[in-house]
Amino acid sequence: MSMPALPPVLTAVLLLTASNVFMTFAWYAHLKELQGRPWFVAALVSWGIALFEYLLQVPANRIGYTALSLPQLKILQEAITLTVFVPFALFYVHQPLKLDYLWAGLCILGAVYFIFRG
Repeated sequence: MSMPALPPVLTAVLLLTASNVFMTFAWYAHLKELQGRPWFVAALVSWGIALFEYLLQVPANRIGYTALSLPQLKILQEAITLTVFVPFALFYVHQPLKLDYLWAGLCILGAVYFIFRG
C-alpha cells in the first residue's frame, strides 16, 4: 500500500525549507568557519553546499508552480528564508536577538497576506 502524495504547496514548502537550510549555510557559514581562508576556498565550499540547495529548490519551484503563481512562490520562499535565517543567525553565528527580526518578520507576513489574498 503506497502513501498518498502530499499536496503540491506542502511539498513545495518542505522542499523550500530544506533548500533554504543549505542556502543559508552556503551563503553565510563561511563567515564563521572559513574566516582565515582565501575567498576562493569559501566560494568553492559554498558552491558545493549550494548544489544541494539547487537539487531541492528546483523541484520545489516546479512542484509549487503547479498550484501557485510565480509571485506567490517567490513571497513564500522569502518567508521561508527568514524563518530559516533567524535561528541560524541566533544559534549558529551567535548574533544577538533584535526586535528588528520581529518587525522584518511582520513585513514578510504582510507580503504573504497581500500576495495570497483573494
